[in-house]
Amino acid sequence: MFSLPSCGFPPGAPASPTVQRRGTGCSFGAAAILQYESVKSRVQLAIEEAKEEKRDTLLEGHNTTYWHNWWNQLSNFQKQVILLISAVDDFWSGLSEGQKTVTGLIALNTVVLCCWRVPAMQRFLVKYFTSNPASKTRCLPMVLSSFSHYSVIHMVVNMYVLWTFSSGIVSLLGREQFLALYLSGGVISTFVSYVFKTATGRLGPSLGASGSIMTVLAAVCTKIPEAKLGIVLLPVISFSAGNALKALVALDIAGLLLGWRFFDHAAHLGGALFGVWYIGYGHELIWRKREPLIKFWHELRNMSPGRPGPGGGGG
Repeated sequence: MFSLPSCGFPPGAPASPTVQRRGTGCSFGAAAILQYESVKSRVQLAIEEAKEEKRDTLLEGHNTTYWHNWWNQLSNFQKQVILLISAVDDFWSGLSEGQKTVTGLIALNTVVLCCWRVPAMQRFLVKYFTSNPASKTRCLPMVLSSFSHYSVIHMVVNMYVLWTFSSGIVSLLGREQFLALYLSGGVISTFVSYVFKTATGRLGPSLGASGSIMTVLAAVCTKIPEAKLGIVLLPVISFSAGNALKALVALDIAGLLLGWRFFDHAAHLGGALFGVWYIGYGHELIWRKREPLIKFWHELRNMSPGRPGPGGGGG
């Protein structure tokens, strides 16, 4: 997370811990429901694809002739457009589940970055897309600031790191749990930043996805500490994921003690510690206990109009 120069806001108190608990609970609750809906839709899609495959097998000869004639009737421009769409579809199909998920996050961050270039939107973005304990609006920015970058270089670096670790973390946790962890990491890292800024009196706005990304990075490094990492510009140098995490945490602690203000080191440290905690304890405490919510949602989802709601009698 990147720290902006202080804008002269009056001092204020950080958001209540209740906000971060509710934000984290909502993230994982929504992720559990999303996973339920995703699995259900995949099962239905598999059934439909099986029916279509059987039908296409029966009509294979007819379909081949039909599509051959249809293709010959197209103009060269239409054929080029179809080939381009086919190439994009092949590229998308070749991406891992994690890369597909992160592509959506990159798109959101890119849209917000472009909005920062519109003068009429700057006041709105400062209010809702920068986190500042001195601002009157403190809750929404805890989430929205994680999708906000003012500098192109800052966003590119953050999104590159996220893209690099996306396949690993999504294969370990699944798409829905990853998104919940990412959003919760943004909320918790911002809360830690609020507390530190208020305690030291160094009030000022911050923005960026670094807190969420540190959560993801710490989760991967904690889950697979022996994995080998490297530096893009120095491919001959490699180090273990566990040592990389220790070095990053040490760097952020040094930044806090020495008063470095270019980055929001408190947010980085909060995100990293949350990632370590989640892999060690949070997964069992939160994600493994989602079954009652899924059961409730399943009953609610399949409830007929005249049937009483789950856990209660008729109206």
